[in-house]
Amino acid sequence: MAAACLFHTLLNTMSGGPSSSQHQGTRALEVRLLAEDLEGWDAYVLRHQSSCGYHQTGWKTVIEQSFGHSTRYLQAIERGRIVGILPLVVMKSLLFGRFVVSLPYFNYGGIVADHRDAEEALLDTARDLAIKEAVTHLELRHGAPHGLGLIPKQHKVTMLLPLESDVESQWRAFDPKLRNQVRKAEKSGVWIQLGGQELLDSFYRIFARNMRDLGTPVYGKEFFEAILRNFPSSTKIFVGRLQGQPLAAGLITTFKDTVEMPWAASRCEYRHLCGNMLMYWEAIKFSIKQGSKQFDFGRSTPGGGTFKFKEQWGARPVPLTWEYWTAHPGQLPDLSPRNPKYQLPIRIWKRLPVTVANRFGPLIARAIP
Repeated sequence: MAAACLFHTLLNTMSGGPSSSQHQGTRALEVRLLAEDLEGWDAYVLRHQSSCGYHQTGWKTVIEQSFGHSTRYLQAIERGRIVGILPLVVMKSLLFGRFVVSLPYFNYGGIVADHRDAEEALLDTARDLAIKEAVTHLELRHGAPHGLGLIPKQHKVTMLLPLESDVESQWRAFDPKLRNQVRKAEKSGVWIQLGGQELLDSFYRIFARNMRDLGTPVYGKEFFEAILRNFPSSTKIFVGRLQGQPLAAGLITTFKDTVEMPWAASRCEYRHLCGNMLMYWEAIKFSIKQGSKQFDFGRSTPGGGTFKFKEQWGARPVPLTWEYWTAHPGQLPDLSPRNPKYQLPIRIWKRLPVTVANRFGPLIARAIP
């Protein structure tokens, strides 16, 4: 690797240590901070079978631009090549404290590596960072457990729909009741618009109101602007309209053979028209036509309302394993809306005018991973 592309190590940057962090194993490993060679990192993400789209460095830019958080992107180097990565975000909040997450705001993140030694070296360096930053915990959002001595928590699932090879086969695979709901939207005059930045205002207006109704602070619009700006070819917005008025909207991202819709919402007063059903169907059709193999409906709580909505499409639950190191053993974090101490603030938030919720929500949402 050229000298211009060498990176300072975390130990050197954070605590004045040596120029490289040598892993105490049978391999000669160094853990370094990503500094310049973003293309090398992204090439590794693209070719590794266990990586997800959120490991791409574009999301580092999105987080830094939208929320101002400090990021630490760690890479394990062996004989001059990358053999493992771990993107980290340091979050500090008066409301929720200090912690390190890989990755906040998204369902996935955590360690991707070629072998066990690289995994352990990355985790060791991440723990050093957590201790140096005096955080309460380190959270790695893995799919399957990594078995690195961390505390696992499986409270959420993602809902995955394996896609048929053609639109007609996918349509026939659906339950008749679901197909009738899609047809109802079409007969009611609902139509779906596909686009990008030009549809952001329509998407955000529906999404922000829905988040207020749920009692959850909304992300600022600049978050979605940054996503569309950094991923213009792999990010699309779908908007369902009736007589020109938006009534359902969703944002999708594509990586490898998977399309994910992590953010979607609909106006409750129009839900009887099933516009959201037509929107999802158009997104699934789009995914099949571009050659994707599965559609990720996003995170849900087993048995909850969104879980049942996604299940009717034939999506299957896949457990998400979030793994923790904690500064105080036995004290796992719980920032979920189901935490009893958040019930009163949620009830109050639901009563706020949308304009007020949209103004102050982003200030709170940036601290909620």
